[in-house]
Order: sequence, then structure tokens, then C-alpha cells
Amino acid sequence: MHIGLYCPAETGHLNTMLPIGEALKQRRHQVTFIGVEDAQDKVEAAGLNFCAVGVEDFPKGSAEKMFAELGELEGIAALLYTVNFFKKLTTIVLKDAIDVCNKLALDGFVIDQSTVEGSAIADYLQLPYVTVCSALPFNQEAGVPPVFSTWEYRNTWWAKLRNQSIHLIGSLIGKSVQKPARAFRKKHNLPNPENFDSPLAILCQEPAALEFPRRELAEHFHFTGPYHTTTSRKKIDFPWDKLTGQPLIYASMGTLQNRLDNVFQMIAIACKDLDVQLIISLGGALNPEDLPALEGNPLVVRYAPQIELLQKATLTITHAGMNTTLESLTYGVPLVAIPVTNDQPGIAARIKWSGAGEFINLNQLSSQKLQTTIQQVLSTPSYRENAQKLQTQIQSAGGTNKAVKIIEQALTTKQPVIGNSR
Repeated sequence: MHIGLYCPAETGHLNTMLPIGEALKQRRHQVTFIGVEDAQDKVEAAGLNFCAVGVEDFPKGSAEKMFAELGELEGIAALLYTVNFFKKLTTIVLKDAIDVCNKLALDGFVIDQSTVEGSAIADYLQLPYVTVCSALPFNQEAGVPPVFSTWEYRNTWWAKLRNQSIHLIGSLIGKSVQKPARAFRKKHNLPNPENFDSPLAILCQEPAALEFPRRELAEHFHFTGPYHTTTSRKKIDFPWDKLTGQPLIYASMGTLQNRLDNVFQMIAIACKDLDVQLIISLGGALNPEDLPALEGNPLVVRYAPQIELLQKATLTITHAGMNTTLESLTYGVPLVAIPVTNDQPGIAARIKWSGAGEFINLNQLSSQKLQTTIQQVLSTPSYRENAQKLQTQIQSAGGTNKAVKIIEQALTTKQPVIGNSR
């Protein structure tokens, strides 16, 4: 088959989608990534075909500029910026994607759940498609707290009422993002469903044991485990000779919310009196020399070979991005999360609920509180034990191989692929 891939041109989403594309290519499918030019280098580094859309309105560098602006924001401001970004991008992509995809003669699509324009394009072209959740699944349930909150899971009437009230706000935000895609669907007499998930298969890279109890997921929803690989990632030089042999703490605030200099300062202060070696990855937002001297002399790098370092790590300090969280758990590494915005609060809540770590809300962060939390996680065996339990489930979940087989079945038969959603 000739299969199209579509997701945002952001590292976290690409790191989920590109391994799927690589695996499909290895199974002799033709794979083409459709997206804005900012994704091109990473797509081609993965050995996949790339086809640009929105070139005139969204030239190369546009996404990088917007992500840099987002990196300086937090909380509601960052959430609203993200909403407006996706809304603008949807309008731009829908402008010429139909003509582009028609020329490609695709047999099916694999589409990120966060992109409503992808399913609109697939429906217009009458192509089967599979949905991939690279972040927390957006599927709302009364019993599950909203993804942008750190609320605990509680199976009580008042918690469900609280959840539903905020889900209404989430739905309004979602409809704002969806407006250009819904207008496109109306113009072309396409169905305008409540959500745009695939009717054939929905894939989620989160392990089932990390997710709050779910009771309303579709029969064709699949928890597959993560799709991590190092082959499509740029080789990163790292001063391995500077590792001291002390317990290693790896700190990363991701590739978007990574310009909060004060957070890096507090992480350094929190670790300086501990018998550990702290490595800080700046996620490409800054150069180490751009930061003032950090206490405790941590090893600070612009980019880090994350997967390789996590294999040596004792603890991860993270913004609770899905990829860093899952890569840490893949190697049984417990976490201390400092969520900033979007679905990071929800991921942080699940880290704590699973027993694999703790979190501190950004507005409550202090170096002293962070140090106390780090010491708690390092000195309490249950955190590592629970992280290792999740590691075992990830190893048996199927990952990329399972995802690819479901994609093939869905796109070939055009029938729902039924699975066990827990």
C-alpha cells in the first residue's frame, strides 16, 4: 500500500509517528509524510518520503518560530497559544492538501489525534485512516479527569460532576480548534461527527497501566505501548567521558516548554547537595553558555541522547511530556514531574497515580520542595518498583510491531479492528 502519515511538525509528535513510518516501510509499504516544511529534515532522516503542504503560507522556519514563542509561556497562556496555533495551521493545510494528496494516490492514512484536518482530508478523499494518540487520549469520560488538570482519579459522584463541568470547557476549546475543519466538511458535504477519531482503529502509545480506569473507550481502541527508536533521531555528540559514575539524574523540560530559565536554576539548586550527577538537556532552545552559571556544576547540553542516558539514569526530572515519560518508564526509571501546560498536568497525575513518581505544580515549585521530592523518590523503593512494573508491561504491550499490524488490517479490510482496550 501507499500510506500517508500526518502529524504536527513538533519533536514529540514526530518521535511517535516516524517509527511507525519506518516499520511500515520495512514491511514493503510505500510511506509518504505529508506536512509543513519544518518536518522535512527529520522525516527524510528517517528514510521516508516527504511531501510539503502550506509552503506559501507556512514556509520553513514558521513552526520553529512559533514553538520558540510557546516555549516562553506557561499555564493558560500556553494552552491558548497552542489552540490558536493549531487553528491557524488547520486553515493553511486544508488550503492545498487535497490537491497534493490526490496526486500521491494514497491507499490510506495514519493521522495524529491532535490534527482534525487530517481526518477531513481522508474523508474527502474517501480513504481509510487510523488515529494515533501521541499524547494522552482526548476521549472524554465522566470518570476521568480532564487531560489538562492534575486532579486525582476518584470514583465518586462529586469527582465525576467536577470532571464533566471541566470537560464542557475542554469541548469548547476543542470546537474552536475544529472550526476550520468543520467548515471544510460542511462546504464539501462531509459528515461532521462529534469527534474525528478513526472508525477503524485508534492506537495509543501509553501503556494501559499508566492510564486511569476507562469504561467508555471504543472497541477499536488499542493500548499498544510506545513507538520509540533511535534510528530516526539525529546522532548527538555527548561528552560521555564527563560522567562521574555517581547516580545519574536526567533533567529535561522537552522541546517546547524549555525556555523557563528559572526552572533549570531550581533543578540545579535542588540537586547540588545530593550525591548525584545532574545532566540537564535544554532541548535545543538555548545554548549552555546562554544560561548563567548553575549551582552544583551540572552537565548542561543543548541536546542530549535521551534514550541512551535514560538507560543509565536513576531518576528523571521532566515536564511530563509523553515521550520523555514513556522513554523513562521503558527503562524502569522513576520520575519527578514539573508539568507546564497542555496534557502535561494529566500525565503528571498519572505518574503519581501509578506510583512511578511524584509531581510539583509549576506555580508551587521551589528548590527546597523539589529537593525534598527528589530525595523522597530516590529513597523510597516503591517508586522504582512501580516504574519497573510499567517497564514490564511496556515490553509485552507490542509497541510498533503491534501498531503496524493493526494499521495494515484496518487499511486493508476497511473494517474496525476490535481489541481489548485495557
